[in-house]
Amino acid sequence: MSLKKFINKSENITSELLEGLALANPSILEVTPNNLVINKGLKTADRVTIVTLGGSGHEPALEGFVGEGMIDIAVVGDVFAAPGYKAVFEALQLADKGKGVLLVVLNHAGDMLAGNRTMEEAQKSGINVSMIITREDVAYAPRSEAERRRGLVGCVPLYKIVGAAAAQGKSLHEVTTIAQDFADNMATIAVACKTATHPQNGSAFAVIGTDEMEIGMGQHGEGGGGRQKMKSADETAMLMSDLLIDDLNLRSGEEIMVIVNGAGATTIMEMLIIFRCVHKYLSEKGIIIVANWVEEVLTVQEQAGFQLFFARMNTENLWYWNAPARTPYLVR
Repeated sequence: MSLKKFINKSENITSELLEGLALANPSILEVTPNNLVINKGLKTADRVTIVTLGGSGHEPALEGFVGEGMIDIAVVGDVFAAPGYKAVFEALQLADKGKGVLLVVLNHAGDMLAGNRTMEEAQKSGINVSMIITREDVAYAPRSEAERRRGLVGCVPLYKIVGAAAAQGKSLHEVTTIAQDFADNMATIAVACKTATHPQNGSAFAVIGTDEMEIGMGQHGEGGGGRQKMKSADETAMLMSDLLIDDLNLRSGEEIMVIVNGAGATTIMEMLIIFRCVHKYLSEKGIIIVANWVEEVLTVQEQAGFQLFFARMNTENLWYWNAPARTPYLVR
């Protein structure tokens, strides 16, 4: 299938985008031949370090958040494909500075396979590492079956919070506890009205009718069981907010973070209109937004839609969220 994208050879997409990322950010990160994106500050790090893994095709995530205050090494697989465990294990070896390593893995089959195998190898070699799994997609399973939930945009604010905690000199046990608490108190729901195409072959992930949308669309076009007629911005925002409020059991007076994450082909105009409604809707319920982010954070090529993310915040996590960071796509 013919696909209009400014690429060269399809098999070189990942290596060329990572080369471009490194050339555009020479003071922040470097890229190895096996697609490890490494924070240049790692060389002198005397703290817990952060490693993550995942396929390319979701830019700016995940590699765009490598740098001081967030990810130390992102192990990047091919487009929408998990990297092999050997590359992830190499990343752990490079990241290990004697204070321990936190490995953050999104709950997708390939990523989990690589993460679990890497943990086995780390145990054999004596690397002090703990693994946190992000699985906050409320569409895929109830909270009582959280192990089945997919990981969506929630990994990115988690990187920021644990990166800041590590920079403060917290131990691996402390950083892991902070990460798990945040992961346990976040929820995401996605919607799409047009699915993406795979940049290597042009095939569409799914077919959504011209007057349809799907609530619960997965990170790679997986269905969420919420196919319905297209709704207005306000109707969609309130419907999605209710799902997250119910899942987190949010009550009046609670403080939360809200992210409206564009999926790749959603305009800033649309995202701001959505955030406007979410802000007003939560205010009416007495739920207080203390942190927000309205941007393309973790995308799915040219998918039209967005992910709505809520997370409980406390004073400590809010401080971590606002702490200094320097990455290609987040500077504080």
